[in-house]
Amino acid sequence: MPLQPTLPLLALIVLSSCRPETKPAPISLLQPPLLAHWQPATIPDAGTVSIKADEITLSPGKPMSGVRFDAWPSEKLPVTDYEVSFEARRVEGQDFFAALTFPVHSLDTCATLVLGGWGGSLVGISSIDGQDASDNSTGSAQHFVNSQWYRVRLVVTKDELKAWLDDRLIINTSLQGRKISLRLGDIEACAPFGFATYETTGQVKRLLLRRL
Repeated sequence: MPLQPTLPLLALIVLSSCRPETKPAPISLLQPPLLAHWQPATIPDAGTVSIKADEITLSPGKPMSGVRFDAWPSEKLPVTDYEVSFEARRVEGQDFFAALTFPVHSLDTCATLVLGGWGGSLVGISSIDGQDASDNSTGSAQHFVNSQWYRVRLVVTKDELKAWLDDRLIINTSLQGRKISLRLGDIEACAPFGFATYETTGQVKRLLLRRL
């Protein structure tokens, strides 16, 4: 007959099962040593880029400016089941101010979270099934005020993409059977991870990555 656990052992088992799971600590992508892996994206007629601890500033380009983070493969950072959070603002201009390009399941498959495109209000994912954010189901109009900071959170899992703006869920789309790609053009210089602006001054700070 198998031995029955003693009462203290049973209590230990119960307590262990009730403990909350420990979430992986977030990684700051704008602090040393990872800060050194940022560089201006190779975009013709780009504006000046300032990269310093906990802050990126992108000046207006003609039309685009961008930055690229090149440590994704060397640091073995995740391409699925991860979360990116940051704060961003449009200092001046009328178009996207912190378009985030990010990997989806592979370093060779990337998409862009557009913030404030098409004259200042469009938010969405470019591209899904060959359609830009303005044409697919993730697109929506959001009101942005220049010089105001906004909190952004993006989650990439095997099955879906989600994004929040100031804790409001604004994107919730399935990836099952969908084709993910970048819009052809200068945004490709920001892959696999980076930010871009369009005729606009934008700033990004408090950029964190967390494995899920």
